Order: sequence, then C-alpha cells, then structure tokens
Amino acid sequence: MKQNLGRTDRILRFALAFWWLGPWPLRFDIALLDWAIIIVAWIALFESFFGYCWLHDLFGMHSKGQ
Repeated sequence: MKQNLGRTDRILRFALAFWWLGPWPLRFDIALLDWAIIIVAWIALFESFFGYCWLHDLFGMHSKGQ
C-alpha cells in the first residue's frame, strides 16, 4: 500500500486518536455522536499507522514529502 501522509500528519492523527480513545475521551449526551467519534478515532489511528488516507487520495492531496 502506498503512503500519502507525512510524518507530522501521522503524529497529529495518532495524538487525536489517543485522546479520543484514551482515558479522557469526548462524551456527549447523544449516543450516536459518541459512536461517530469512536469510529473516527479508530480510522485516524489506523491511518496514522499505515500512512494512507483514502480521502487524501481521492482529492489528490499528498503530504508525504512534508
């Protein structure tokens, strides 16, 4: 799989996922919103490990060299 995320982007995605899945997660009164945050956090975590984002590929954005 090709990578299209740069180092800074991967670090920020990992930090966001760690925060949202970690000991101080965001929680709201709406259960659907809580589940959406959890799903986005897992996606960000996987993207930070693999260095690939399908939305970046779709829009032709590549931050690999930055």
